[in-house]
This record gives sequence, C-alpha cells and structure tokens, in this order.
Amino acid sequence: MDTNTTPTINLTSGLMLLALAAVWGGSFFFAEIALREVPPLTITLHRVFWAVPFLLLVVWWKGIALPTAPKTWLCYLVMGGLNNAIPFSLIFWGQTQIESGLASILNGTTAVFGAVVAGLLLVDEPLTPRKIVGAIFGVIGVGVIMGLDALTNFDPRNLAQLAILGAALSYALASVWAKRTLAGQPPLMNALGMVMGSTVLMIPIVFWVDGVPAFNLSSGVWASLFGLAALSTVLAYILYFAILVRAGSANLMLVTLMIPPFSIGLGVAFLGERLGPEAWVGFGLIALGLAVTDGRLFGRLKKSRTA
Repeated sequence: MDTNTTPTINLTSGLMLLALAAVWGGSFFFAEIALREVPPLTITLHRVFWAVPFLLLVVWWKGIALPTAPKTWLCYLVMGGLNNAIPFSLIFWGQTQIESGLASILNGTTAVFGAVVAGLLLVDEPLTPRKIVGAIFGVIGVGVIMGLDALTNFDPRNLAQLAILGAALSYALASVWAKRTLAGQPPLMNALGMVMGSTVLMIPIVFWVDGVPAFNLSSGVWASLFGLAALSTVLAYILYFAILVRAGSANLMLVTLMIPPFSIGLGVAFLGERLGPEAWVGFGLIALGLAVTDGRLFGRLKKSRTA
C-alpha cells in the first residue's frame, strides 16, 4: 500500500468513523436485548426487512435509478446472502452463547482475513507476506480467546465463537463478490439491493424454522430491532460510503478496531458483561494483525527511525 497516496483523515472523517463504529458496535448490544424475546434468524429478518423502506427512500431522494437487468438482481441476491443473511444469523446465534463484547472482538478478524481472501481470489490484490503475517497474528489472537480446551472439549461457547469467525469469512467473501460483480453500480443502490436480496432469502427460512414472527414484543425489544435496522444498517451504510469517498478504503479499515470498545462499553454499562484477560490479549493480537496487514503504522515508524 502506498502511504503517499492514501487519503488522510480530517476532523469530519474522524467523527464519521467514530459514528460508524458506534452504530456498528451498537448492533451487538441491540441484538443482545432483542434475543430476550426473538430468535436469531427472526432478528436477522427484522434487521434487513425494516431497512428496505429506509434505504429505498434514500435511493429515491438521491435520484438513483433501480437497475433493470436480472443478472444485477441475482448478484444482489448472492450479496445479500454473503453480507447480510449468513453473517447476521451466525453472529446473532453466537450471541446466544457468548457476550456481545466478545462477539465484536472476534468479528474484528474480518479485515485481517478479508485481506487474505482477496489476495487469494483477486488478481489485483496479491497475497503479500505482510498479509500472511497479519493473518497469523489474527489466528493466534483467536486461539488465545478460545483457549487450548477448544481442541479437546466440546463447549457451546467454542461453537459460538466459530460461528462468529464464519460470519467474518462470509463478510470477506462478500467483499470479493461485490468487487467482481457490483463495482459499476452506485454504492447506495448496492446497499439497497443487498438488503432486498437478504430479505427475500430470509423470509422463507424464518417461516420454516421459527414460524410466523411474533409482534407482541416489549417496547425495549422493538426499540432494539429499530436500532438494528435504522441505525446499525441504514445509517451505517450511509456513513460507510461517505467515509469511503472522503478517506478511502484503507482508513475505513480502522473502524474494525473501533467497534469492540463501543460494544464492550455498552455490554459492561447496561448488560453487566465482563470479559476475561484472554479476550483482551486476543483483541490486542487481532489489532496487531490488522496493523501489520495495513502496513502504514510500521511504515511510519520505519520512516521516523530513518529520519
């Protein structure tokens, strides 16, 4: 990565990054509350279903035309599965067994492993030694969090942690799919298309597995479902693409490190969660893996030493 051509983060971009980290970190908190009355798959359906009308209004307000080619909508269907239906469902199920803060830490492997997946599947993003070393640190961090017992003993918590890692892998595959098939579409249309695609996928799955969704929910659970759809999905996508234009994809990777503190803080303050030292050590190793993958921090340190 050429650090000389990477856009810098100004005050506005920095505040937008913080806001994005807050609404994405809040998704783990919202899900924890919603899980008290709603099963994981149904939470996924609520999150994408209610996001559709909000994003449709945004796309209409921006004057973006809906695509007419069936192939594009098929690509949105696949994107909705990889970027919404699969990872959301895995994360929400994982949170039935582990704390929301720990789920957000494990989800932080998305950027590290995403670089490896892109290196393996995209010609213009080769798998460099730096990406491999970053992934190794990420794997070690996950190993520290899960512990050696995961190799010998069955524990639902370990299965939940693997589910979160599966979600991270799905996000990484979604990024490659989007670059290959949807690069020519307006970003906000891509956001709308994927939530529409994931809604189409989740409706029959939820009706088959969970049955007809219940609507006699408490006000707190409805508020959490609204937060997941309006804040952690719609607002998050709007912020994401705005930051992408202002600060570039490299700086956008920083949000991966900023999500867990928000999620952990909300869990400690309102849910009474506490994370063990292994979670913090694992987070530090995953963060180091991201720093190695990104390369800019070590590049600046090398420049300062040379100077």
